[in-house]
Amino acid sequence: MARRRWIADEVTGDTAALVGEHAAHLARVLRAEVGQEFDIATGEEVRRGTITTISYDRVDFALDTKPYHGRRPKPKPFDAPTITLALAIFKFDRMEWAIEKCTEIGVARIVPVIARRSDAHLAAAAVKRRERWLRIVRQASEQSRRSAPPEVAAPVKVRDLAAPGVLPGGALTRVVLAESLAESEEETRLGDILEFQPTEVALAVGPEGGWADEELAWFRETGWAAASLGGTILRAETAAIVATALALDALR
Repeated sequence: MARRRWIADEVTGDTAALVGEHAAHLARVLRAEVGQEFDIATGEEVRRGTITTISYDRVDFALDTKPYHGRRPKPKPFDAPTITLALAIFKFDRMEWAIEKCTEIGVARIVPVIARRSDAHLAAAAVKRRERWLRIVRQASEQSRRSAPPEVAAPVKVRDLAAPGVLPGGALTRVVLAESLAESEEETRLGDILEFQPTEVALAVGPEGGWADEELAWFRETGWAAASLGGTILRAETAAIVATALALDALR
């Protein structure tokens, strides 16, 4: 049975630690004991860690000198291909479910986007909500045995997606999901765009009701390809998960 994985908050040489609420969950909820072993992701590798001390808000580990032992395979990295999910802000419970599941699938970066159809109260609360999103992606990464959580950017407006540093640099294939295309346009499926297997992809998923016409126009003007996921209308969280899964499957 695979050991549970934790992403270290602190790493120094052959020691690591979980701190704060992260440590409290292991110490109080899971009732960890000195001597227990877990897989510890240090940011560069995954090593076996043995608990040496436990307190209310800190758990310390002694790390093995080598990552993995015996015939245990080293996990595949999550940095190739790179999928950035530009996810419009919508009802938080459903949005956070999408964030959790896309993290488990393997998305590398999440950019919350304030769209025209995003609820104004949710958009205003999104900045403070980011701390919760960071906890969600860390927990989902540990659960799915990732070696590091995806980055969660600060919320931006649609046009700010073109600002330096918001999306990864280099060659980037950008796809905006559109529920319906203009009558003059031939429908393009996400898989068709990804056939040539780019290594960096950005997916933009709109809120409930989809992107506004002027937003879609801006995406096209700035080089985003418009694509659909088929003839059915999907909820925003479903579209985000399906698009992420299809993209990663196509590119691996």
